[in-house]
Amino acid sequence: MKALNECSPSRSGERFLTLMADLDEDAQERMAGWYRTLREAGFTGTQTPGLPYHISLATFPTDEEDDAVRVMEKAASERGPVPVHISHIGIFAPGKVLFGGPELNPDLGALHDACEIHPAPARPWTPHVTLLIDEPETVSAAVPVWLQCFEPFFAEITRLHLCAFWPTREIGAVMLGGK
Repeated sequence: MKALNECSPSRSGERFLTLMADLDEDAQERMAGWYRTLREAGFTGTQTPGLPYHISLATFPTDEEDDAVRVMEKAASERGPVPVHISHIGIFAPGKVLFGGPELNPDLGALHDACEIHPAPARPWTPHVTLLIDEPETVSAAVPVWLQCFEPFFAEITRLHLCAFWPTREIGAVMLGGK
């Protein structure tokens, strides 16, 4: 596992861990371009800065960090890059999250299943790549701006990484294929 720099030296206040599937560099550039377009139009959002564009796969309690690392390493070692098609945009209720939506394909579903050891039946998993988090009025106003530059595209998930939240602390990352 490749260790990442900690964003916060303290673990006090952490509430959960998230295992994320990072998109490839070309997808990072495309998503960053979309975000630049929104920012230039006056939309900044409250999403966590500094994280790569990703699909959240699973959450864990903070006291299960060692288990989460094992799940990440095992899932990454058992598969190569996972193709995804970012085909649409969406908004989660109550309107505070604007995202790019990947089509759920068998490889993406299998990656999720390999990582999700605490399923939440009341809150089923929806694959998404967050672009903007803000108040509903702001998110709604950002949609027409994003639609002017949005084009569906194919990407690959190339890396898994694990973070703790709040404050944000990056725990580790592994390339798919175990590299």
